[in-house]
Parts: sequence; structure tokens; C-alpha cells
Amino acid sequence: MKTIIEPFRIKAVEPIRMTSHEERLQKLKQAHYNPFLLHADDVLIDLLTDSGTSAMSSEQWAAMLRGDESYAGSQSFFRFEKTVQEITGLPIVIPTHQGRAAERILFSLLGGTGKVIPSNTHFDTTRANIEATGAEALDLVIAEGRDPQSMHPFKGNMDIAALEQLVSERSGDVPAIFCTITNNSGGGQPVSMENLKHISGIARTHDIPFFLDACRFAENAYFIKLREEGFADRPVSSIARRMFSLCDGATMSAKKDAFANIGGFLALSDDKLAQQARNLLILTEGFPTYGGLAGRDLEAIAVGLEEVLHEDYLEYRFASSRYLGEHISERGVPILQPPGGHAIYLDAARFCDHLTPAQFPGQALCCELFLEGGVRGVEIGSVMFGRHDPETGEEHPAAMELVRLALPRRVYTQSHIDYVVEVILEVFARRSEIPGYQIVEQAPFLRHFTARFEPLK
Repeated sequence: MKTIIEPFRIKAVEPIRMTSHEERLQKLKQAHYNPFLLHADDVLIDLLTDSGTSAMSSEQWAAMLRGDESYAGSQSFFRFEKTVQEITGLPIVIPTHQGRAAERILFSLLGGTGKVIPSNTHFDTTRANIEATGAEALDLVIAEGRDPQSMHPFKGNMDIAALEQLVSERSGDVPAIFCTITNNSGGGQPVSMENLKHISGIARTHDIPFFLDACRFAENAYFIKLREEGFADRPVSSIARRMFSLCDGATMSAKKDAFANIGGFLALSDDKLAQQARNLLILTEGFPTYGGLAGRDLEAIAVGLEEVLHEDYLEYRFASSRYLGEHISERGVPILQPPGGHAIYLDAARFCDHLTPAQFPGQALCCELFLEGGVRGVEIGSVMFGRHDPETGEEHPAAMELVRLALPRRVYTQSHIDYVVEVILEVFARRSEIPGYQIVEQAPFLRHFTARFEPLK
């Protein structure tokens, strides 16, 4: 059949509270024009993130009833550990309450002043945890990955020549190489197996550990199956295992490709590094067999990690994002091409071409989508990744000005997405009227979460 249906049935529903334009305007003002500060029940369609917002399956809910809440050595941990080991092949599994906790532990051990940690594109929490140690978070994505209109099939790839130059000139300053799969900040774009092999080869030649940010590992593996020669007939689980075989460790937020509402892990192959990580874990997360999670959470993650590798689900997942992307781009709405696996990224610089980066076109577009139809997205541009000089007040723009519309897994139906399409098209029709914004209050790190804005007159 041409129609790809949702490979599940709905057993429970959550009501959506409908709001008027006037009410949304009032709520946005109260939130200081920052969608992060809105109350969730004031949002009609929430595409802020796909992190922790998935609908869990009946099998996950059933598994939660088996949760062993023993403080140390619970059976839930050993089931979780076995699942991660089977999928990744990495022998040491350390649970954390979410992905950024794994990042904090890892970079506390590897980071420090004078060090540089390259990646294709570091995501916001990764960059913040690296920079908090005094190290430099360096992005080395290929040129096509910085071009929203490029149709390169693997725009998440790392620039191998630039990586080789960096480690040749500063190998003593590079404590690790990182790669995000899929490349979230670059539009949810995948990394090819060939590119991962090249990165791994460079890392091993220079004796530098190589880590994956594996939040969306299954989606990246499915992209490889669809787009890379030699993988069409291989199961996604086999492709995923091959990806992990090329690295020395991985951080993961289980709130993405494990369908869980909380949780994550740090997986390692180095016993010495693992012992140091466990020591830090105990200080802030808890005993190493629960790592800040309840036993029921570990059970839900274990089931979710198996379910995400089902190819009928992945086919539906990609069809959903492609449906949204194609329906707006065919009407002239500029998006980052090709559509990613977990989200559609509006090209805010072209959408709001009357606004400069200093007027934060992505933030402006986020506000308009909420005002028009209660749709909440997130700015991935100069608010999130720009640089603010506190001494001069000068803003240094990001490489791209995007708005991410992340699709929660197994949550919204086609009619919800049709509504989102209609909202976007309405805003696009009056795009020249969208005002710019200025920041009136911001934090030194991860400012996009709590910054306060005002519209420019």
C-alpha cells in the first residue's frame, strides 16, 4: 500500500486544551516571548523536543511493573545492562538520569583548560558540559552540513581532512573525538558508516578515544540502510552494532530513541575510565546500578531500546517527518533539506529574510507559530549557538538560523501534522510582518532555556 499507517493502536488519550489567539498572546508575553517558559497545557501541538516526550508502549508499561527498586544490584539493572551490551557491544554500562549527566561525568574526566574536543556538531548540552571544564568544543561538520539547501545524503558527516589536520597539529590537546548520530544541531542529518570508519581510523592511529552521542542511533542506522551502498539488505540492529564497534564509548539520552520519559547511560570499553566515571556517578547520581533512575525506568528503557530497532516503526517514523517537510516545502516554505529523521527544520534566515541574525529570526518565527496556532518549536540558531560578549554586548551569530519542529515518537497522528502544515503556511503568507526580538536577560550557559525577550518595534 502507498499509505504508511501508524504501526500501533491508541489505548489512552490526553486532551488538548484549545486556546484563542488573544489568550496565546497573553501567555507568550507572560513567558517573556520564550517558548521554553510557556506552560505545557497552553500549547496545542508541542514540537519543542522529541526528548522524553514519546508515548510508551504497552510492553514498556508492563515492564515497569517488574521494576526492582533495590538500592544496589537490582534485577532491573542487569536486564537493562544486558540489553545495552547486546545492542552496542560495549561491555561497561553506567546508567544516568539523562544524557547530559553522562556528558557531565565524561567531560569532567576528559576536559580541561587548553583541551579541544572535536565533533561533527556538538549539541547544546554537550557543548556546555565541555566548555564548563574550560575546554573548547569544536565543530567540524562537512561544508554541505552548513548549507540548508544541499541534498547531500549524509550531511552529518565530519570533515575528515579538518579532523586529520587538528590531531596532527594538536594531538596532545585532543582527549577525545565525539560524533553525534544523527547530527541534531545540523538538522537531524545522518552520519555515514564510511565516515564513522574514517573517524575511528584517525582516532586509533593517534591513540585518541572515540565516542558517539548515540541519542538517535537507530534513526542513523536506518538512514544508512536506506542511503549507503551495501547496507540495504542488512537488519538495522546489525548496522547499529557495526556503528558501535567503531567507537570506544557512547553517551545516550534514553529520552530519544529508547522511548523513555527519563534516563540515559554512559557505555565504555575502558576499565580505568569506567572506574573514575562510577566514582563521579556516586557523588551526584547514585549507586552505579541505578544511577539516579528507578528500577521501573531501567525496565522501560530496556524494552524501548529493543522496540526502536523494529523496521516497521522506523519506516513510519521517517514517513511522518517526510510528510511534514514535503507538504510545506512544495508550497515554498524554506526548510533544511533533505528532511531529517526526527524533526523538520525551518530555514528561519530565508523564511524571515527581512530580519538580521542580531534580530533572532528563529526566535521570532517560534513566537509566530505559537501565536498563530499554538504550535511550539525551538530556535536552533543565534540564540542557542550564537556567542554573546558580556564586555562589549556584541552578538556573534550562529552558522545557521533554524527552527526545529521535533516530532515526539508515537504521539501525534496525521491530522495533527496537517494542522501544523496549515499553521506554518498561514505564518509564511504574512512573513514580512514578523517582528525581530532582542534579549533583555540571559544566563551565561545554555541561555536559550531561560532567556527573556522583547519584540523590536
